[in-house]
Amino acid sequence: MKILPLAVFGTLLVTGSPWAFAAPDWSKVPKRDIQVFHAGTTPIEWIMKKSDHSGRTGINKGESCVGCHEEKGGLNFDFKRLAGKDLEPVGAPKTMHFPVSVQAAYDKDHLYMRLTFKAPADEAAAAPREDKEPKHEVKAAIMLAGDKVPQAAQVGCWATCHTDVRSMPGADEKKKKYVTDANVAGGVFYDYIQWKSGEGGKGSTQIDGHVAAERVNKGGTALVKAEGENKGGVYTVTFTRKLSGGEGDLALAEGQVIPFGVAIHTDKTVYRFHHVSLGYTMGLGVAGDIKASKQ
Repeated sequence: MKILPLAVFGTLLVTGSPWAFAAPDWSKVPKRDIQVFHAGTTPIEWIMKKSDHSGRTGINKGESCVGCHEEKGGLNFDFKRLAGKDLEPVGAPKTMHFPVSVQAAYDKDHLYMRLTFKAPADEAAAAPREDKEPKHEVKAAIMLAGDKVPQAAQVGCWATCHTDVRSMPGADEKKKKYVTDANVAGGVFYDYIQWKSGEGGKGSTQIDGHVAAERVNKGGTALVKAEGENKGGVYTVTFTRKLSGGEGDLALAEGQVIPFGVAIHTDKTVYRFHHVSLGYTMGLGVAGDIKASKQ
């Protein structure tokens, strides 16, 4: 048996692990509130069809969805239209949108992202229960876009949402999210991490996967841990992620600006019956919609 030097042994007693890391002091990390909303059946094909969405012209000119639709921390959508039968034939939730506070920090080895939100409990009344006994009351996910995903900085994770994926009207119920012309090695993919609450706050789990030709809920090695806490209906979900990983893990470095999107499932819903954000950018030590603070 190899005997550890006394100094190393003392370090392990303090940190508990040779790979231990110090979480950020979140009280010193700036917050940026974003709105997540129930998007109905508005995939990327709808976004890019001028007769459906006049904003397509702006996107083709390089404008972002946030630049057009975010006003004073809120969204200027016609929510009555989004909740109507044309765009939500199954039935919309009572809470069409709600704020999520986003914080980000990084050090030489890790990225830390924190989401804080009050989870509405009126989604499942409208959405069908594809799973008869959903195991998770709340799920929170972040998708980071590869640097070669077309228009990712403008549309966020909308590039993974298509008319033919499951739970869209008339679509294949087995078809998962995907990226057109996906190429993981070539940067045309999304790094995908998720925290699941478990039922009754017990049995929480995490996913470290990616979305390319389809969504893959495993294989990533960058996510160290995803933790969630519920205090009176207010959830705080914290992701700790290594800056580098394996296949499907986006390699991150100081100075990068990474497009990302947030998705929140509440009230035990699954598939597209979630609230999603527009596309935002996160700068690691540089300007972005959200600037990650260096620790």
